[in-house]
This record gives sequence, structure tokens and C-alpha cells, in this order.
Amino acid sequence: MPDNDVLREMHHQMVRIRLFEESIQQAYLEGKTPAFDIAAGPVPGEMHLAAGQEPVAAGVCAHLRASDAVTATHRPHHIALAHGMDMKRLAAEIFGKETGLGHGRGGHMHLFDAATNFGCSGIVGEGIPTAVGHALAYKKQGRDNVAVSFFGEGAANQGAFHEALNLAALWKLPVLFVCEDNAWAISVPKEKATAIANNADRAAAYGIPGVLVPDNDPVAVYEVAGEAVARARRGGGPSLIEVKTDRLLGHFEGDPQMYRSPEELARLKDRDALRAFERRLIETAVLTAADAQATWDRARAEVDEAIQFARTSPYPEPAAALLHVFA
Repeated sequence: MPDNDVLREMHHQMVRIRLFEESIQQAYLEGKTPAFDIAAGPVPGEMHLAAGQEPVAAGVCAHLRASDAVTATHRPHHIALAHGMDMKRLAAEIFGKETGLGHGRGGHMHLFDAATNFGCSGIVGEGIPTAVGHALAYKKQGRDNVAVSFFGEGAANQGAFHEALNLAALWKLPVLFVCEDNAWAISVPKEKATAIANNADRAAAYGIPGVLVPDNDPVAVYEVAGEAVARARRGGGPSLIEVKTDRLLGHFEGDPQMYRSPEELARLKDRDALRAFERRLIETAVLTAADAQATWDRARAEVDEAIQFARTSPYPEPAAALLHVFA
């Protein structure tokens, strides 16, 4: 069980992630209504938000160092922020500004941050073998760092998933595979695409631990991840964790979600893990209501500053279009 300081920090991380994404959502929708125009507004292109999946990021990343490597998916903001990415530079990258992590060239799906060893990609499953590469480097260097790959349940059906788990198990690498099972691969329900109910069971095929977290509970994630990270650091090899989490929003902003029933959407809203976690902390006297409000206020100030930084930062100069690319 995490101590009270850790619980309060996990709550803080989940709040700042939620507020950041709500602000990004608001900015993204500027100019895109009443007729949705994906190219309009200050943030053109697709946008994938992670509201509801904050417990996975907060619970796992609470055990990581900045020197540990993390790979993520096309839905990456919650993981990036929980792992310590600078919020201002993240926001600037999303807005396509020169002050962003990739000088505005990568956008929200292709983030890279050397300061926290973080990378993500829009390619499904891409980060899984990348994390294995990080872990192999750490083992050869004799370091006790770990690599963590976050991916969705749909990616567990990619060949890269199985190849990566096989090599990680064979070479006993310090890597943690974290499956964020939000039940939907875009609009395809898991039961229509995956032969087994729990991807954690697939770990047995590679002789490594596979653990299912059946509820979207940050404390349960923290406890399971703590064991897996400690095992990896002491040379025990990889683990697979699957968390049954919730995607409160559509696959992308503008997604009409015709594949989900109104009843399902209502249930998701009612069981919002962030609000449930906050209530639990107040009921157990880890937080007071005033403490909780102060956390929201502090996070709001940080988010507002980051969004303002992004809005007022300059765009890259046209003449710089050929910089930072392979020639």
C-alpha cells in the first residue's frame, strides 16, 4: 500500500493530467465547429485524449526514475506527464510551436523527450520492441534502470508484441509491458478481435509473470507495478501487466461514438476513476476537501501557464523546414 505522501502525489498527477487534456480539448475544438473541420483551429490534425486512463500512468510512473525509459502510444499525454515531461514543452509541441519538444514537427502522437527518455508513436505496437531495445542496453551497461512499454489491448494482437515478449523473456531483460485495456480498438470491441479475455494470460507462453488489474484503481496499479519494477531492477526479468481501464471519450476528438450505447457512456461517466480516487482519499482522511481543492487550483495554474506558453510561442521559421530531419 502506498503511503499517504505517495497517494497525494498520485492524486496530484491525475488531476494535472485531466486538466491539461481538458484544456487541450478546448483549444483543439476552436474553429472546428459547427461543421467539424480537422484542419482548422490552432491545433490541426487528429487528437487522442486519455481521460479515464490516468490511474495506469500515475500508478506505474510513481515507481520510475527520469533515467528509466518509457514508450507510449498515439494516446500519450497522461503517461508523458506522469513520467515528468515538461508540460510547457509538451503543450508547445501540440500547438506546433518552435519551443516544443520536437520544434513543433512531431505533434501530439510523435513525442520525444531525451530528458525523461520518453518516446511515442502513432504506429500501433511500435513502442513495444523499442522498450526491449532500451532494456537490452541497460543490461549490457550493467545499470539497474528499467524500460516500460505502455500499449493498448489492440496492440497485443500485433506480431511485435509477441516477438518483443519472447526476446525480453529469453534474455531476461529489465522491461515492463503495460497493457491499457480500455475495451475498444478504435470502434472494434475487444471480444470481436481477441481470442482470450485477458492479455495478461499470454505471459505464460513466455514464462514470465502476467498480472491482471481488473479495476481502474490507481492503488492496485501502484502495488502490482511496484513488484514488477523491483523485480526488473534486481535482474529478475520482464513482466506483463494488464489494467482494465476506461476511455471516457471517443477514440479521437470528433468521434461520434455510434458504436457505444448511451448506457455505456453514462456508466463510464459515473465511475470516473479520478473522482472515485479523490472521494476515497477524503473518506480515509488522506486529503481534506480543502486539500483536494488546493490540488485542483495548483494544477489549474500550471496548466494555464503551459497553454499560454504554447499559444504565445513562435512557429518554426519556414526556412527551418529541412532542419532536424534525415537528409
